[in-house]
Amino acid sequence: MIEVRPSETRGPADHGWLQSRHTFSFAGYYDPRYMGVSALRVINDDKVVPGAGFATHSHQDMEIISYVKRGTIAHKDSMGNTEELPAGEFQLMSAGTGVTHSEYNPSSSEPLEFLQIWIQPNELGIEPGYQQKRFPRESGLQLVISPDGRDDSLRIHQDASLYQLLLGAEETATHAPASGRSVYVHVVAGEISVNGEILREGDGATLTEQDAILFVGREAGEALVFDLP
Repeated sequence: MIEVRPSETRGPADHGWLQSRHTFSFAGYYDPRYMGVSALRVINDDKVVPGAGFATHSHQDMEIISYVKRGTIAHKDSMGNTEELPAGEFQLMSAGTGVTHSEYNPSSSEPLEFLQIWIQPNELGIEPGYQQKRFPRESGLQLVISPDGRDDSLRIHQDASLYQLLLGAEETATHAPASGRSVYVHVVAGEISVNGEILREGDGATLTEQDAILFVGREAGEALVFDLP
């Protein structure tokens, strides 16, 4: 089964300095039909004006992934990390027993566009941790996050894997989830066919009971593919 989540149906939020679209219920947006998929709880598509950002705030017992589409995030946290996260890099912060952090757009002229993703951990009360990495931008599926850190991926505290999918026009890739797994696809850019369904930027799809998933680039496209318990 495949259930498509069109971009324009996502929950909107306008805070002036922040424009966001919520794939799943978050903050002031609530829809009981969209509470997440398996352990995937949040995908927020955020746009931050120059010089603004999220002031210091706290998290606990959550795996938080950031992926920058445009611009740079200036990150600072209570673990002592002061980093810049440019477009194309992945950041994974394990909040565990508790962490505070801030995220700002350091540019005085360019907007920041990034995806904020939350995955619920399978273990509570762990020591907080921080990881950041850029992966090769090669055609096909690239493992970027996994529960065991295999193939030099970032390690997450959940039986979940995240792949970066890059396709040119007419290029294909396949993914075969194990029995009983759920897969969520979020299109970052371009246009991609997912088992025959056409998805465009901001669209998403939940796939269950699929022996194999075929991705076809309708044009040059990029997506995030979550393999979930």
